[in-house]
Amino acid sequence: MGQTVIKYYRNLLRNGFKYNGSIDNPTIFLDSVGEKIRVCGGNLSNYMHIFIRVNADRIDDIKYLCMCDPVANVAAEILCSLVLNKTIYEAAMITTGDFSMALGSNDDDFLKKAEGMIDLLNRGISRYLDKK
Repeated sequence: MGQTVIKYYRNLLRNGFKYNGSIDNPTIFLDSVGEKIRVCGGNLSNYMHIFIRVNADRIDDIKYLCMCDPVANVAAEILCSLVLNKTIYEAAMITTGDFSMALGSNDDDFLKKAEGMIDLLNRGISRYLDKK
């Protein structure tokens, strides 16, 4: 785990995890275990749930619950900050470069988690658009 990730995570511990929590009746619900996307490390009891509320194709709330390693927590917080108030179409365009810019680092482990988060998000967006 790189120093930038450690610093970001320690800041979350001090100031709180802004996007941690759940949303009742989310428009999009993402489950890393159900999707078979490993974003939380190697432990089989680890999971990531992401709750997204969409109004008029805009993400107006996003929260997550997880039992994950610190790197995945940092990636989840950054994902939420990147897509909040974006349209579904803008959110689908998020890249690992956006994660890297938000963190200020190209940490390999972090970017692997970011790739998983992007994959998870895009699966949820696809299902949302298919239902429309």
